Amino acid sequence: MEENAYIDLFSGCGGLALGLHNAGWKGIFAIEKSKDAFETLKYNLIDNENNFNWPSWLEKKNHDINEVIKNYSDKLIQLRGKVTLIAGGPPCQGFSMAGRRREDDDRNKLIDSYIEFVRLIEPNILFFENVKGFTIGFKKNNSRGRAYSDYVVSELKKLGYDVEGRIIDFSEYGIPQKRKRFILVGTKKGSAKHFFELLVNNRANFLKSKNLTDKTSLSDAISDLMQANGITQSPDSKNFKAGIYSKIQSPYQKLMRQGKNLTNKVADSHRFAKHRLETIEKFKDILNNIEPNKSIDDNFRNKYNIKKHTIVKLSKDSPAPTLTTLPDDYIHYCEPRILTVREYARIQSFPDTYEFKGKYTTGGDRRKVDVPRYSQIGNAIPPLFAEQAGIVLRKMI
Repeated sequence: MEENAYIDLFSGCGGLALGLHNAGWKGIFAIEKSKDAFETLKYNLIDNENNFNWPSWLEKKNHDINEVIKNYSDKLIQLRGKVTLIAGGPPCQGFSMAGRRREDDDRNKLIDSYIEFVRLIEPNILFFENVKGFTIGFKKNNSRGRAYSDYVVSELKKLGYDVEGRIIDFSEYGIPQKRKRFILVGTKKGSAKHFFELLVNNRANFLKSKNLTDKTSLSDAISDLMQANGITQSPDSKNFKAGIYSKIQSPYQKLMRQGKNLTNKVADSHRFAKHRLETIEKFKDILNNIEPNKSIDDNFRNKYNIKKHTIVKLSKDSPAPTLTTLPDDYIHYCEPRILTVREYARIQSFPDTYEFKGKYTTGGDRRKVDVPRYSQIGNAIPPLFAEQAGIVLRKMI
């Protein structure tokens, strides 16, 4: 078996792949259906970083996992004994408590595609991530049905894996975001529980090596990206303004800006939204009168006739709440605007050298086909957590 070789399923824009790369893993290939998300992954980790030993039989493009299974099952079986790890979890939108949670969401069936992929390859270790709602059964009449997490655990046990799943709060691992996710680990040898023990034991040394603490606030993450620092013409969007870096103000910012050539004073994807004057006034009112990390109350909804489910004023002194794929869910902690894509990326621990591709945002029916930059980041696994997971998975081999 090639040491530290892995396949990344449902890879998105590459958060997990970047973390595993930094932890010393070598990718074989990645499967991602979205053209936009795959373009970001390809630019950063396939074309530039040479992170994958991509096989000649699979085109370097976005793929649907079911098509890969249908067309290449013989090639996948030939990879048995050559793949240490299968990483990545199916899309979570059908399970998410934040959105429209629907059992009939077609994406939920990708669980079976994932299990079939594992059956064909038989890796030593599995690392699987999903939303907290994955552990909660859908309501059937008045009772709850079986949770998908229980189904996955039982199916993987049938394939010979020792399996353990737990809810992890990423803010305890240096990420400036209170993001809770279901992490499942399966192993053919030894105990899967060992992963979670090692993860906690390894945390202090890892964070110390990065000069971080286990509590990173939102201002630690993004205070060098303020609009007040100055603006210039956006390099990738005509008629938009982008932000200019200020001095580094925290160890987290220093880490995120490593390797960034600061002759270019503009961060990638740091384009400001063009808010209407009345929107700016509304945001100023919210900034002055709403408690941080709380959604607006009914008084504000009625005053401005707001139909939106959530608008949260962020707090500068604590981690952000879980980022969604909708940037207008949040208002910057001290400027009357939504966050930029780069600020989203910082909160998810993507370094500033990581460039995002595709449209910034989209709406209406285009949401079914486009995965714009905000959505790519909102769906990602934070690379800083993925790196810690990757280190621990290597220790388990």
